[in-house]
Amino acid sequence: MVEYRIDRRSGVATYLQIVQQTKQALRMGLLEPGDRLPTAREVVEATAVNPNTVLKAYRELEREGLVEARRGLGTFVRATLGTGPADSPLRGELTDWARRARAAGLEREDVAALFTSVLKEHFEGDE
Repeated sequence: MVEYRIDRRSGVATYLQIVQQTKQALRMGLLEPGDRLPTAREVVEATAVNPNTVLKAYRELEREGLVEARRGLGTFVRATLGTGPADSPLRGELTDWARRARAAGLEREDVAALFTSVLKEHFEGDE
């Protein structure tokens, strides 16, 4: 099951953080079709966000066809994203790179900016 981490200083709306983290879990193979997402109550207890925020995120995921709400049962994954499993060899390489970046004194924001610029360079026009 996915555990949401809300960064109130990120400038990203809370419901979007939930959507993004769910999509990330789908891409990494941590969530698969048939898996149940945490209930709104469980997310509220773990993150102290408004229940309507959680429901808004789940409605967005449902609108995108990734999950479906089943009355009285919960919200379940309908589709997955990506093809890369969580245990991909590339993950190990990226982990090593992140360690080197941190050892070199880069801050999280520096690493994110560097990674984003490389993504743009290599995946321009794929969006």
